This record gives sequence, structure tokens and C-alpha cells, in this order.
Amino acid sequence: MAKTAIVTGGSRGIGREIAKRLAADGFSVVVNFVENIDEASETVAEMATSGHKAIAVRADVSDPGQVKMLFEKSIAEFGRVDVVVNNAGIMELSSIANGDFATFDKVIAANLRGTFLVFSQAAKHVASGGRIIGLSSSVLGLNFPTYGPYIASKAGVEGLVRVLANELRGRNITVNAVAPGPVATELFLHGKTQEQIAELSKIAPLERLGNPTDIARVVSFLAGESGGWVNAQILRVNGGFA
Repeated sequence: MAKTAIVTGGSRGIGREIAKRLAADGFSVVVNFVENIDEASETVAEMATSGHKAIAVRADVSDPGQVKMLFEKSIAEFGRVDVVVNNAGIMELSSIANGDFATFDKVIAANLRGTFLVFSQAAKHVASGGRIIGLSSSVLGLNFPTYGPYIASKAGVEGLVRVLANELRGRNITVNAVAPGPVATELFLHGKTQEQIAELSKIAPLERLGNPTDIARVVSFLAGESGGWVNAQILRVNGGFA
């Protein structure tokens, strides 16, 4: 039986490239999405054209019932779960002084609560020898103004990674996170001027933005045999950004 990977937020951007890379690595892939079924269907169809097994499952990672359903459908379709990549997340900016608790709660719900719920189900269902991978952010090292809610959510993700790795002692399951620097995706580019994008692209010594494939390659490493001795780590994949 082929191994199975669940990729949340797998219909576009970084998640889509991760899903495609894991499919190319031989995994059957569950592409999770919450809004755009057309993009999810396109992602699955693209993988099917290349001879890979994949399904799309709608689920909001901030809702415990829907996350439970995501895992149940994955197991019903493919029989097992070996890798879980919790990529789903949002980035909305607001200064702390604004006291915009609505934005704060929204970001925390999607990024931190979502990670907690996905990790909880992953801890129950991932097979021995499996991998659980979260997504953090290298912006934690720079503490940009207005990034308070986002940074708080991703700092929490890093804490959950280390705790879960210890909680899974003896089960031969690794838990890690990838922390990208600026990556040219819709999530990152939204709301930024060309000047801001150009400035951010020059921060890393490699003087470019990352691309989703850069991140997918590192996830592939962690999900594969070569990543088996990496555990409870945050891999900052950012070209030297921070």
C-alpha cells in the first residue's frame, strides 16, 4: 500500500507545490482546501495527469469537527496517513496599538488553533515512521511592525512542534516545522507595493524572493527517508533572510 500525505491548504501557493512534490515522491495525496474548489480540483487533476493518486477534501482547519472529518475521509480513501503537512494559514496585518482583536482572533484561529487541531488528529492517526510538519515563518526573526498577530500565531506553532515531538516519544514519528522567508505567493504579495516587494527581496544575501518550489523541496526532505533523524526542529528556509 502506498504511503499517504495530507497537505492542508494544498490547493494553491506553497501548499500546492508541496502536494505536487509529495505526489512525485510516491505519496497518495489528500489536498485540503476551504474555499476554492476549482483550484483544488485543478491541483488534483494535474497530479492525476502525471499518474499520481490524489483527492481534494474541503475542511476548515480551525473547526475541530471538520479536521476530524478530513482525517476520516483520508483514511477511508487511502487506508492510512503517513505524512501530515499543516500548510493552511492566513496573514493579516495590524499594529498592536490598534487593538484590533478581530484580526488577532482571526489569525490565531487559522494559524495556531488550526495547527493545534491538525496536530491533534495527526498524533492520533499517523503511522509509525511517519512525519508531522508545520509551517512557521522566518519573519519571527525580524519582528516587523504590524506583524504582531501573525508572529504570535507562528511562535505558537513552533512551541507546539517541540512539545508534540516529545509527546510522541517511542512512536518513531518526527515533528518539525519549515519557516519560509518571503516567498512569491498570493498570500505574501497581497497588499504590498512594488517598492515594498523589491525591498523585501533584497534583505536575504541571495537577493531574491523564495518560490514555492524552494519550500516544497525541504518538506520533501523532511517527509522522506533522509529526514528521519531530524526531529523537533524549525528549518528556516529563507536564503539568509533572518
